[in-house]
Amino acid sequence: MLLLLEQLLNGLQYGVMLFLLAAGLTLIFGIMGVINLAHGSLYMIGAYAAAVVAGRTGSFALSALAALAAAALAGIVIELVVVRRLYAREHLDQVLATYGLILFLNELMVVWQGRTPLFMKAPPWLSGTVELIPGIPYPTYRLAIIVVGALVAVGLFWLIARTRLGMLIRAGATHREIVGAMGVDIRRLYTLVFGLGALLCGLAGLMAAPIFAVQVGMGEQILIATFVVVVIGGLGSVRGALAGALLVGLTDTLARAFLPSLLRSALPATIADALGAGLASVSIYLLMALVLVWRPRGLLPE
Repeated sequence: MLLLLEQLLNGLQYGVMLFLLAAGLTLIFGIMGVINLAHGSLYMIGAYAAAVVAGRTGSFALSALAALAAAALAGIVIELVVVRRLYAREHLDQVLATYGLILFLNELMVVWQGRTPLFMKAPPWLSGTVELIPGIPYPTYRLAIIVVGALVAVGLFWLIARTRLGMLIRAGATHREIVGAMGVDIRRLYTLVFGLGALLCGLAGLMAAPIFAVQVGMGEQILIATFVVVVIGGLGSVRGALAGALLVGLTDTLARAFLPSLLRSALPATIADALGAGLASVSIYLLMALVLVWRPRGLLPE
């Protein structure tokens, strides 16, 4: 029971990070109709900026500002220079162009920092543990990720549902010509949305830096899971991104933790471990297939 609770918290923490990535990705696709494969590269930029600044200054606050600013600025530049030219193009053109961006940004990171992974420590005030239940210590930093993710989710829902900017974002997703005819600069709105999505990527990269190695290509590793989240939740739906992220995070974490031990009760240990690891690695794709059979447009489509 104690192990189950710990893995549930780990699944929530992973799901929160996936939500930050998926929310930006689904906003960009739902409003602009752009498939952005370079979305994971913005996550990498945020993680690198955080790790480099933290290593040179020792300040978590400065590293947080650097991660958010670097990812947001990179997103705005990418939208102005590349993505803006793709709005009227087919999805295949968007995929090819943003895949090229992945290669370019990866090599840019190699030129800047080399191929040696960087490591970043959590701030001292978040480096301890908290006993949620007596006898179950849980890392304070991972708990902080869950709390921050929940606050970001609430703030994002409020922004989209309760503010004038959110009204324009929702209107721009379905009636962009009318929004433009009302005097709204639709291009500036698109740049703002793309920058917001990049900012969320930077926040995810900041939170991931003290947990994972910061290295070239880390964006592609999590991008596939992010697309699975978007498909499960429903394209263009922030609520769906949250539901899908939590489902994927819990499914992946629990499968990796418990499938091999469950299979050992029926199979030899070596076979059970190999089979359990294989099934755990495809568990989120099986989940996606089941959801699409039941609800082809996702759990909570826009």
